[in-house]
Amino acid sequence: MAKQDITPVEGKEEKLCVTRRDVLLAGGTAGAAMLLTVPGLQWPAWARTAGYPRKKIAKVSELMTDDPIDFEYPDEKSPAMIVKLGVPAGGGIGSGNDIVAFSTLCTHMGGTMEGTYKEKFKGLGPCPLHLTSFDLTRHGIISAGHATESLPQILLEVEGGDIYATGVMGLIYGRASNV
Repeated sequence: MAKQDITPVEGKEEKLCVTRRDVLLAGGTAGAAMLLTVPGLQWPAWARTAGYPRKKIAKVSELMTDDPIDFEYPDEKSPAMIVKLGVPAGGGIGSGNDIVAFSTLCTHMGGTMEGTYKEKFKGLGPCPLHLTSFDLTRHGIISAGHATESLPQILLEVEGGDIYATGVMGLIYGRASNV
């Protein structure tokens, strides 16, 4: 196929054709340039972690399988519970990876779920407000109900025979940040 010579017709204006790719490339370049020139923007600030307190909450020897112990973490307005499930769990500690802790405030509307642990299902709930239940063996994932987020899991460490809370994975209901 021979290459065609395209020349503008005399008296007719030549139109510039802009493709979708050109628009996206120009927009992305402009956006990146704006971000790089924003005064006071510090990129490492995005990687900051919250400064959770380290708090002793129980002793390994105190925990009995399927018998939760209530505590507050990271502050006195945050009810939580620790339980030895007797089966391995996501985020579990101890010799059987079966000790876990969670906030007891439902992520849907903040209903308190203290005292709703179900040993048969290794779960927490149902929430008294809208009946959401959570699976504690799988990082507090929703097993039924209206909630759209998993139950915040308290991060735990064992030192000697003591168990310490060191952080929270997930946002506690009603807060913009946990600490």
